[in-house]
Amino acid sequence: MPDTASPADISAEALIDIFTKATRIKLCDEKFRALVLAGQVSAQYYSPRGQEIVSASIGALLHRDDYAVTTYRGLHDQLAKGVPLRELWAEFMGKATGTCKGKGGPMHITHPASGLMVTTGIVGGGLPIATGLALAAQLRGSDQVTVVNFGDGASNIGAFHEACNLAGIWRLPVVFCCHNNLYAEHTAYEDGTSVARIADRAASYNFPGVRVDGNDPIAMYQAARTAIDRARAGDGPTLLEAMTFRFHGHQMSDQNEYMKPGELAAARAADPVLAFREWLLDHGIASAAALSAIEAEEAEAIADAVRFATESPVPDAAELVTDVYEEALI
Repeated sequence: MPDTASPADISAEALIDIFTKATRIKLCDEKFRALVLAGQVSAQYYSPRGQEIVSASIGALLHRDDYAVTTYRGLHDQLAKGVPLRELWAEFMGKATGTCKGKGGPMHITHPASGLMVTTGIVGGGLPIATGLALAAQLRGSDQVTVVNFGDGASNIGAFHEACNLAGIWRLPVVFCCHNNLYAEHTAYEDGTSVARIADRAASYNFPGVRVDGNDPIAMYQAARTAIDRARAGDGPTLLEAMTFRFHGHQMSDQNEYMKPGELAAARAADPVLAFREWLLDHGIASAAALSAIEAEEAEAIADAVRFATESPVPDAAELVTDVYEEALI
């Protein structure tokens, strides 16, 4: 966090919104991991703990009808875009009341009503989809912006190049947001990526590339606002490289043995959500009581969502073939 006072161009309301979204993500992740580890829920899950600020800052800027696309490590993007807690948790638990009627699970959350269009289980698979969504918005003449979130490893696949190239040619209203947590699955960044900065790759496609401290809500908000405003004004895409770190393994069974000694401990000690909380207090943006009230409200909302999901029915057997094959009208 910066040592300066609250910048004049970011309102206290926006700062509290970022904190609220980050808190919801943090608490949701902690609750879901606890349920999985206790054997109460069985699901494939990829924790975004430590990366909350990136998504919360972007979510505070997007309109409801803007689009977001994310990957299987997507809880932070899903919540930041406004996917309702009850429906999200029901989908995580495979229940009929979930966003995809319990048939997608954590890796395939979709909720068009909130603008969360796709969660893909394929590395980099969301990049071409987001480019298509941005093209559709451009053809309609709307001012909708699409943000696509992906990891540093996804920047090395062909879909990244193809999506960025087309977006650059057509000056599409899309923001490519790379959550660079320094590890692509179990591979350190420097062992799998040929450039020192992913943001530098934007020059190949003739649009701006910006590296930003994704754990600093002030810097992240300002960089994302510039990129989103640019896209909304019709000036084309931006590649944001948000530097961050994940606090847990690539998946639940991963013990992080491949990480550098002391790296994970240092990242956890600088927990961006807790650091932001202290910054808000130190700069008089909110009182301790107000922040505690936000945390309590979010915890209760999550508890309600867990109850709702737990009590919801599983999908009917007939759903096995629903939404799978098109039913021809004869």
